[in-house]
Amino acid sequence: MKTVDQIKFLGKKALIRVDFNVPLDKDYNITDDNRMTAALPTIKKILNDGGAVILMSHLGRPKGGPEEKYSLKHLIPHLSDLLGQHVEFADDCIGKEAVEKAKALAPGQVLLLENLRFYKEEEKGDKDFAEKLAALGDIYVNDAFGTAHRAHASTAVIAQFFPEAKCFGYLMAAELNNAEKVLNNAERPFTAIMGGAKVSDKIELIEQLMGKVDNLIIGGGMAYTFAKALGGKIGKSLVEEDKLDLANEILKKAKDRGINLLLPTDSIIADNFSNDANTDTAQNDNIKDGWMGLDIGPDSIKVFSKIVEESKTILWNGPMGVFEMEKFEKGTKAIADAVVKATEGGAFSLIGGGDSAAAVAKFNLTNDVSYVSTGGGALLEYMEGKELPGVKAINE
Repeated sequence: MKTVDQIKFLGKKALIRVDFNVPLDKDYNITDDNRMTAALPTIKKILNDGGAVILMSHLGRPKGGPEEKYSLKHLIPHLSDLLGQHVEFADDCIGKEAVEKAKALAPGQVLLLENLRFYKEEEKGDKDFAEKLAALGDIYVNDAFGTAHRAHASTAVIAQFFPEAKCFGYLMAAELNNAEKVLNNAERPFTAIMGGAKVSDKIELIEQLMGKVDNLIIGGGMAYTFAKALGGKIGKSLVEEDKLDLANEILKKAKDRGINLLLPTDSIIADNFSNDANTDTAQNDNIKDGWMGLDIGPDSIKVFSKIVEESKTILWNGPMGVFEMEKFEKGTKAIADAVVKATEGGAFSLIGGGDSAAAVAKFNLTNDVSYVSTGGGALLEYMEGKELPGVKAINE
């Protein structure tokens, strides 16, 4: 794997694809800067080596061109603070101003380009657009794992214009190394915790993990599809009616392979999808009509936590319930605590981006697990055995 450690940046301009797709409030304040801080080691390495840095990223999903709320200029003050130096801004990612500002950039300086997705050519993977971006720098560095599964102009197509001068940043390298560690070098017992709403979203990952894990814990909304497939009464809990046969197939496959597949036995149920709802505890296969399961119950917490705490490798992808609401956060919080306890005991824990990352952040446990991925979708696809365009482009 070719990283920034193998390249000499002295006097060169590094064009870095970062993932600065951070959430902003209505006043354009950044509410979570994790993706920005994750890119700092790569940026600082290049600056310390005597190189200049040109940063490119997307932000949000602009519809048909520039939109004020998606402008990367809102990130300049915080990025300048993080780096401890002034950061230049080009109000376009290609065109005259971008070219002139990139050209004038001296070693040790940083330039941030405007949102790549203000051009539809970015998501289309347009070669001419990629070539215009490539003309701004001498070396291409991909450090945007969160978009590595997209074959966009700045993540995959651009690399061909740097046949000898392309590499991964530290974040990309860490993401890939940690994913590999879990997929192919897991210490046993290896436990995967799958949560979230739908079986269909996780089926390929479950299939991939079937041959690798010792324990497979299933929670969240998708557990009710399994409960119904087994003949249970689930009230108005979330269910994928067209996936009942698939759920039974997964259960059979796990049994045939000797995998310990654990489903919740009880739930915290509510009469409404609201933090103000009336709540009760029920067996997972006997939820009363008009009520829905929104978190795993105390018995499930106890069983799941014990398995997690005894594990040596843990992959967690998806919450156990609607953790965003205080009434239904207990299950997810308990699993997070169990993962932390296992990690303290020497286990390796990989938190799979997205909602799982948001959960450990909510409970202030981000620094107490081994690694929190910055790319939910990208990690999922990598774990499913798919080749990521952003990774392939550097390795070719």
